Amino acid sequence: QVQLVESGGRLVQAGGSLRLSCAASGRTLSNYVVGWFRQAPGKEREFVAAIRWSDYNRYYADSVKGRFTISRDIAKNTVYLQMNSLNPEDTAVYYCAARGGYNIGRTPLEYDYWGQGTQVTVSS
Repeated sequence: QVQLVESGGRLVQAGGSLRLSCAASGRTLSNYVVGWFRQAPGKEREFVAAIRWSDYNRYYADSVKGRFTISRDIAKNTVYLQMNSLNPEDTAVYYCAARGGYNIGRTPLEYDYWGQGTQVTVSS
């Protein structure tokens, strides 16, 4: 069992930056893929980024490529999402999720464990 807790969401102006954190407990993430998803009001939850813990391979949605960076801290068992050049379309609840194994998942159904989410609001 993996427990995930997100933090770092807040109100930020367009063009600003935020760093979200996803702290894991219960198990080390060495055999997991950790992803970030987001869900805006009235929209489906969508893939943002993912990282394979074992080899540090990282994957991004086209909408955030070049602006967002996913990373991990092994000692802290934590995954980060650095978000730069934010725009109002990035406003959403951001969730981190984990799945065991090697394959990267880009849909919510592929992930087994979820955090409670953290709200990111970008004002214009």
